[in-house]
Amino acid sequence: MTDDTRPDDGEEAVSDEEVDEVLQEIERKRSLSGWAAVVVALIGISFSVFQMWLAAKGFVLSLSVPGVGDVVFASLQLLQINAVHVSFGLILTFLLYPGSTGDGPLSRRCIALGSLVDEKLGEDHPVSRVVHAIGDALAWAILDRDMNRVAPSDFVFIVLSVLSAAYFITDFNEIQRMRALGLERGRPIQEVFTFLEPIAGLLGPLADTSYAFVLGVLGVLLVLEATRRAISLWLMVIVAAFVVYARFGVLIPQDAAYVGVLSIPELSWASIIQNLWYNTENGVFGIPVTVSVQFIYIFILFGAFLEMSGAGQWFIDLAYGATGTRKGGPAKASILASGFMGTISGSSIANTVTTGAFTIPLMKRSGYSPEFSGGVEASASSGGQILPPVMGAAAFLIVQYTATPFADVIVVATIPAIVFFFGVWVMVHFEAVKEDIGGLDPSELVNIRSHLRSGWFYLVPIVLLLYYLIIERLSVARSAWFTLIAIGALITLVAAYSDETRARLGAIFGVLFGVSFLSQFLAGAGVLAALAGGGTGSQPIMAAFSATVGDLGTLIILAGVLTLITRPRLDSPLLSFDSAVDDASETTSDAIGRPYLASNGLYNLGVFLGKSMESGARTAVPVVIAVAAAGIIPGVISVSGLGPNLVSLITAVAGGSLVLLLLVTAFSSIILGMGMPTTVTYIILVSLLAPALTEFGVPLLAAHLFILYFGVIADITPPVAVAAYAASGVAKSDAFQTGIEAFSLSLNKAIVPFAFIVTPGIILIRRAPTDSGYRIVGTADLLDLGYSIPEILIPVIGVFLGVVALAATVIGFAYATVSRGERAAFAFSSLLLMAPGLAVSGVYDLLGLVGIGGGEMTVLLDVVLRGVGLALFLFLMAKNRQRGGDPAGRSGTAEPA
Repeated sequence: MTDDTRPDDGEEAVSDEEVDEVLQEIERKRSLSGWAAVVVALIGISFSVFQMWLAAKGFVLSLSVPGVGDVVFASLQLLQINAVHVSFGLILTFLLYPGSTGDGPLSRRCIALGSLVDEKLGEDHPVSRVVHAIGDALAWAILDRDMNRVAPSDFVFIVLSVLSAAYFITDFNEIQRMRALGLERGRPIQEVFTFLEPIAGLLGPLADTSYAFVLGVLGVLLVLEATRRAISLWLMVIVAAFVVYARFGVLIPQDAAYVGVLSIPELSWASIIQNLWYNTENGVFGIPVTVSVQFIYIFILFGAFLEMSGAGQWFIDLAYGATGTRKGGPAKASILASGFMGTISGSSIANTVTTGAFTIPLMKRSGYSPEFSGGVEASASSGGQILPPVMGAAAFLIVQYTATPFADVIVVATIPAIVFFFGVWVMVHFEAVKEDIGGLDPSELVNIRSHLRSGWFYLVPIVLLLYYLIIERLSVARSAWFTLIAIGALITLVAAYSDETRARLGAIFGVLFGVSFLSQFLAGAGVLAALAGGGTGSQPIMAAFSATVGDLGTLIILAGVLTLITRPRLDSPLLSFDSAVDDASETTSDAIGRPYLASNGLYNLGVFLGKSMESGARTAVPVVIAVAAAGIIPGVISVSGLGPNLVSLITAVAGGSLVLLLLVTAFSSIILGMGMPTTVTYIILVSLLAPALTEFGVPLLAAHLFILYFGVIADITPPVAVAAYAASGVAKSDAFQTGIEAFSLSLNKAIVPFAFIVTPGIILIRRAPTDSGYRIVGTADLLDLGYSIPEILIPVIGVFLGVVALAATVIGFAYATVSRGERAAFAFSSLLLMAPGLAVSGVYDLLGLVGIGGGEMTVLLDVVLRGVGLALFLFLMAKNRQRGGDPAGRSGTAEPA
């Protein structure tokens, strides 16, 4: 879709400046310029290069130098890698997020104190002058009212962050020794920094305190401060409360009612810090940060490369071309585009604003209300985090916590994700029929065939990712790395391709391929490795050919770069970078006094690479801080031995009722997740509640997916509803009402998790006599019709029909208006179609409260109840259609949903 198809008729598209304003209001990031922006860009690019190096080389950082061989810079351990990863996140946090803008409760009280002193003593009084001097000094050191400067206190925090990472690199042997002997046996600060020896007496208690302990305390405090800035004050308070509990939980009386199980053994501060800061099993550098290092960051980078290459707009145009002319087409296109971009970005807020800047004005112009338009965008964007194959960051956490292959997680997550988007699709269709909202004019949309021909290369990385993960079953990290190389190769190839350069490009590639093949055939290594004296000697032709094909991505990149060198003014007819790349190209070329470089293809390609890496780092910062902070909670649970006691407490509160436990988990996820990243909610609640769910016999994967779903719902649940609030900023609608609309549209996202808990076949899980008690459904299970029909096929059909009944309930319209009584009946049929086991279990629990024994939910009863729900649903739909008549005659189109 080109610029001339932007919304008009009084409904203008949202500008990039307005998008930035909405994002800044929500994320509260600084708008830096000058040297500060350059520093952020350099650090962000360095962060991405470090992560890409890890993906390519592993934990050995080396480089092949012709004539020298492999030069090893460092061979790092996991703890060191995690420490550097978090330190990068801390440094960027203190650069990007202000410590205070002067509008917080503490700042307001300080200002009020100064005014009170002036009122009591007068402005010229010595005490008043001292108070104002102190206030001015603090303001200079801390405040950033305009959110455009790095304060001096930020530099202090950055230096401390660098020191914490440096200690892991330079003194790792001491850290390993202290794991056995304790932090108390570490060197004091004057022995680490020998220049402090002459003034050791002035250091006070620090002279006798382990430097490792001091750094650990500072490190935890830095993570808490970064959490307050980048995530929320409430998460910082929750995490800090767990740290305090680890030290003082021993004071809880063991014989106290209910809370007595929370009593823990006494732990020293040294023991707590050692487990929270110098440990890869739990704590700051535990499993969540390990997942971020190995999986999450590289996929964030993958999304950033796609976005900066222009894929985002291409997919939006594709979605509109496919569905834009249908009834309610703009909303349906928004579902497709936002769902796809949401699964890559993993950020409900960012995706809502960036994609919504285009989709929301078109929905409003077509006839949807501003609140409904914002609700559709927020709902679909948040749903991207449950949509395979990427699923934001949570899928990788599930892989690590459950020790499940990534391909199995994709299989388990696919059906409920499709059900969710299908449910939202039906709701917007019913709303479109209700309000008689048509589609866009075909002249406003791209031609699908020509659009696919011009941008087919955007689909290749997605296909390759699925191929590596599912067919080749490579590790997540390797799959992401190969896909990242594929993106770089494709973008370079397309940037260098045109009618006049294609012959030259092909010739250069042919030469490079031939040279590489000869090197593999004669020396058994690539060209650089062979020149460095490496290689295994000559090898068979087919082996040499296979090895050369393995380097295809690198060869394509080299061929494209060499072609661009020979034709620097080439204007690619197929490639259209994101506007952020174009702006960066113009800004940097003007800054260095070479404005003509903005039209240089090779320079633009370099800017694209740098901008993608910087954007990836900026996007990753809150994720890195979130997983580092959230890792403290399972760390405390582990070091204190709280886990089993907590499971006992939760089980006792649930009173043996699975339904009650599921409701507690759902509400806890929603309440805790309000205003917090989904990853944080997931990590905390998996540590607290997942063991209790598995105690009830819930399959581990189902329990983790259940918690993830409700963590995602928190993004669009009032009163916080951060994604809906972001959408309202774009839609210029009432924020609370937009949240109501988003939550209503996502209601099936709240029911489907209950459905797959009571009927695991919906997510292709079968209970089996294995170590875990279940297994992923295979071909043999599908061919077992006695199992697959009643426990997979019928329940899956049931949930799809159930979301249609739910759509009629929420929208209040199908073929005609649905009365209140019919809404209740539709809701009941939806429950029976989707989760009859939940209704039966709830009834049994209620009967148990009055002393009447319940029964057991059987497969036969499940099928019968779904049949009752189906009969009720068909009756209601037939009655509604009869009353409404043929919708084609009323709306002018016979088009189905």
